[in-house]
Amino acid sequence: MPEFTIGVDVGTTGTKTVLIDVTAGRIAAQASRETRLFAEQPGRAEADPAEWIANVHATIRDVLAASGATPGDIGALATTGMVPAVVAIDRAGSPVRPAILQNDSRATTEITRLQAAMDAADVLAATGSAITQQSVAPTAMWLRTNEPGNWRRTARLVGSYDWVLMALGAAPHVELNWSIESGLGSLAGQPYQPMFDAADLADDLQPDILVPGEQAGVLSDDAAAATGLRAGLPLIVGGADHVLSAYAAGVNAAGDWLVKLGGAGDVLAASDAPVADARLYLDAHPVPGRWLPNGCMATSGSLIRWFQTLSGGLDLLDLDAEAVQRNPAEILCLPYFLGEKSPLHDPDLRGAFVGLDLAHTRADLYRSVLEAVAFGFKHHTEVFAEIGVPLQRAMVTNGGSKSTLWKQILADVLDTELWPIIGHPGASLGAAIIAGVGVGMIDDWEDTDRFRTLGEPVVPDTRHVQRYADAYTDWRALGDALTPFSHRLARKARP
Repeated sequence: MPEFTIGVDVGTTGTKTVLIDVTAGRIAAQASRETRLFAEQPGRAEADPAEWIANVHATIRDVLAASGATPGDIGALATTGMVPAVVAIDRAGSPVRPAILQNDSRATTEITRLQAAMDAADVLAATGSAITQQSVAPTAMWLRTNEPGNWRRTARLVGSYDWVLMALGAAPHVELNWSIESGLGSLAGQPYQPMFDAADLADDLQPDILVPGEQAGVLSDDAAAATGLRAGLPLIVGGADHVLSAYAAGVNAAGDWLVKLGGAGDVLAASDAPVADARLYLDAHPVPGRWLPNGCMATSGSLIRWFQTLSGGLDLLDLDAEAVQRNPAEILCLPYFLGEKSPLHDPDLRGAFVGLDLAHTRADLYRSVLEAVAFGFKHHTEVFAEIGVPLQRAMVTNGGSKSTLWKQILADVLDTELWPIIGHPGASLGAAIIAGVGVGMIDDWEDTDRFRTLGEPVVPDTRHVQRYADAYTDWRALGDALTPFSHRLARKARP
């Protein structure tokens, strides 16, 4: 009798796999592998799908070995990942080029053309999001114009976690929230035909839309040999990484919200009704009938990793130890090193450090990077307040939540208690739970709390709250002031 399920998360900076013991309600094993981000031109962000699947194979073998579970102990597998990464595949399902990631901003001209061709209110009402850097149709248009050979070979566009599930044996498909956030699908779960027509895309470019918990196929013989799992294992549709991270963290009732410190920066709030606003995104909650209005910043952990590399590769905890000694908000950083997604939706924004003098050190710069991401989250909370989305119990997850300094900065900037999820593997846990739901090993969609441990809340430091409130006002004004310069520099840098 199977006791375990597997969740695989294909992320911007790494691949993570978790094995859960459904009967005992515990995480039995975790494994991860780093993923390379290719940004060889300004505004570009790509990854190698071959590296993804190699990491998936390796991390599955790792969790099996670490747990001692046998192939017969595993009941199902589901995947999750960044949204909406774009994998262009041929008729055989093989990628025709590297994947274009969700924080790629190459299709600026196509975004403008599509915005002019469509009614913004209709798009927002149908898909829950505006036409932005997040939209896939402009990326498809860019490929058609700039890589005609690759485009002729392209039969379908799918997401990162959809493609991984297909590489393991599933039929061609896209998950509901990939379809919604891409702009190719409607909130009702159907293809959004006006987008296909406006972009002149073939109707079958997007394969079937499946919802979390649906079975998309079974593990192939080749994938079984590569992973150590049994052929025929049910492959279950998981979902978008930010959605499943929030789901597994317990963001399931109106007023619950999550700050997710991954490669990108996500903030999500549970809602009992769909709330569409052009500055945000809207996703379907895995629990049927619920919704997750949310925002996603182009950089978060990826910006920190960039700074870490630039400053000599010092361990992040060592950088924390240096930065905690420095004064708050002496330097202001604009975190737009890959443009910005929500709430500004401006791929031509660029990063900046302002306020430097010769007394400053890398510790000041590093602290300003942490503060910049926190200011970006605060910007989102203001939008939530404006559209009437309640924000009550706040939680924080993912790799960045290991940093005591960053969590404290977030609590101070947001002026709210933050509940860390201890040992939370993020979206991979949500995928593993949904795998159990998909095959009937877990009966209740909301049965997530037994897999989760909350830490002590991070309480705002009253000495810093007002200083950060003042700095945030300056940060917003600085962003407005530098926007014209960013735009000019971005235009000059285009090939």
